Amino acid sequence: MKRNDDYLERRAHLADLTDKQLEERFWELANKLVDPLLQMGYEYTSPAVERSVLLRMGFSSIEAKAIVEGCMEHDLMSHGAGHVVYRLSKEKNMELREAGVALADGKLWNEAEKLFEGGNEE
Repeated sequence: MKRNDDYLERRAHLADLTDKQLEERFWELANKLVDPLLQMGYEYTSPAVERSVLLRMGFSSIEAKAIVEGCMEHDLMSHGAGHVVYRLSKEKNMELREAGVALADGKLWNEAEKLFEGGNEE
């Protein structure tokens, strides 16, 4: 099977561009390609991502799992588990770890829910 070489035809619209214009075109197309991925990153999360965030905040995997499950049960996943812990710690004037462990132990969920009622988010 012989491949038809149509390179010159396909590059015709780029032939008159300077190196600078080609570079600008490249970055324009690269950004168009990446923008939907970034948008998804801002709009969607998963339990695995949220556990990962909590692990980086210093919680154990068992604590992280319990916090994420609590966020799912209390409809707070869209705010981010780490954000829930952070906001609760600020509201209650607690250390991050103390607030997260309380959530992992099943405590303070009502207070956490109240922080995010009616779009009340920092």
